[in-house]
Amino acid sequence: MPARPARRPRTAAPALLALAGACALLAPGRAAAQSLKELYEAARAYDASYLAARALAESAQYRMEQSDALQRPQLGVTAAGSAARVDPPGAGAMSSNLVQGALNGRYALFNRGNDATVAQGRKGYEAAQTDLESAEQDLIVRVAQAYFDVLAAHDSLAATRANKVAITEQLASAKRNFEVGTTTITDTREAQARFDLATAQEIAAEGDLRVRRIALDQLVGRSGVGPKPLAEPVVLPTLVPGNAEEWVNVAAAQHPSIRKARLGLEVAQLETEKARTARLPTVDAVASLASADQRGGAVLPASRGVTTTGSIGVQLNWPLYTGGAIEGRVKETLLLEQKAGNDLQAALRGVAQGTRVAFFGVQSGEAQVRALEAAEASSKLALEATQLGYKVGVRVNLDVLNAQTQLYGTQRDLARARYDVIVGGLRLRQATGQLAGGDVEAVNALLAK
Repeated sequence: MPARPARRPRTAAPALLALAGACALLAPGRAAAQSLKELYEAARAYDASYLAARALAESAQYRMEQSDALQRPQLGVTAAGSAARVDPPGAGAMSSNLVQGALNGRYALFNRGNDATVAQGRKGYEAAQTDLESAEQDLIVRVAQAYFDVLAAHDSLAATRANKVAITEQLASAKRNFEVGTTTITDTREAQARFDLATAQEIAAEGDLRVRRIALDQLVGRSGVGPKPLAEPVVLPTLVPGNAEEWVNVAAAQHPSIRKARLGLEVAQLETEKARTARLPTVDAVASLASADQRGGAVLPASRGVTTTGSIGVQLNWPLYTGGAIEGRVKETLLLEQKAGNDLQAALRGVAQGTRVAFFGVQSGEAQVRALEAAEASSKLALEATQLGYKVGVRVNLDVLNAQTQLYGTQRDLARARYDVIVGGLRLRQATGQLAGGDVEAVNALLAK
């Protein structure tokens, strides 16, 4: 079989330069690019879900103050006025006017039900704060996910365009070789098919990037947001501790949903205590100061004028029989207490499962990043070897196209895997209840300056 004619030498440099150029064109401008921390702060002031959770948490303080008021003195004013007219038979009509007012005060000296209500109000305030923590952590993850989704879409479009540039060059080479008779029409048609496929992939990548940008803009309340890329070389944080059970133990101690479930159990126990205290007496200190001004012809002379009355005392209320209402309420609250205990167990188990899933997801992602980094290096060498084989005639055009597509696909997948590891680390800290603003700053340090 006669040897193929020598072909024009080719290297990986043009393709790699094309990828670099496409990335440079697509990367957000440094002057307009914004860090994750900047966009997180913008989202805290704009996101409706977070603002609603914050308003609800702030309102809990005033609910607590309403229950605290049960242990404070109560003071009120009453006032009334009346006019009377009497028409006795055989006598002239007589009328009288009465104006009266009273100042009444009350202070609970002994009321175990009020004490339980006050304690419940404080537990409710703590539970509202855990809801706010959960909302803040959820906002961090949502912003980070949207942020790196845009970067991943940028990288995907850059890789697609670089691949298209390389395929275009390969297509032109195949056409030249066919024209001079050194190759068959097959190479040209294969390159043309790959070019058409790359065009379709570019259109899809452009659409995906547009959608991701819209989602990020909507989340932070800005338009044309440009996230900063990861700094080169990319160094991902190490997962510490490296044992899933250590993360689970941390989650059991401080996760907001577990703390809220514990508070819910304590509130249910207080409700049972409050139901039982309904059998006990209540003792209140009461005082009043009343004044009445009565005038008119129908009033006896001794009753006319202003009369002032003052009183102070202690009032006892003791329910002796309520028709079984107290006993029924106690039984109801005991069952609700059991429900709260089961809710706590469900929260513990759910958080433990979520923590393990998040931990192994990050661990798997780190292994995938290492594998893709090795695959990227191997794909570069494979492309160079294939191009050299194409030059000496032992490889065909399709082999070069496959090697190029494999390299760009690997680079795209590597970038996506890195972003997934970063977001996965945030989700792991969210799963354990540790996620906070400091974690945003830690991720911010990985971005280009």
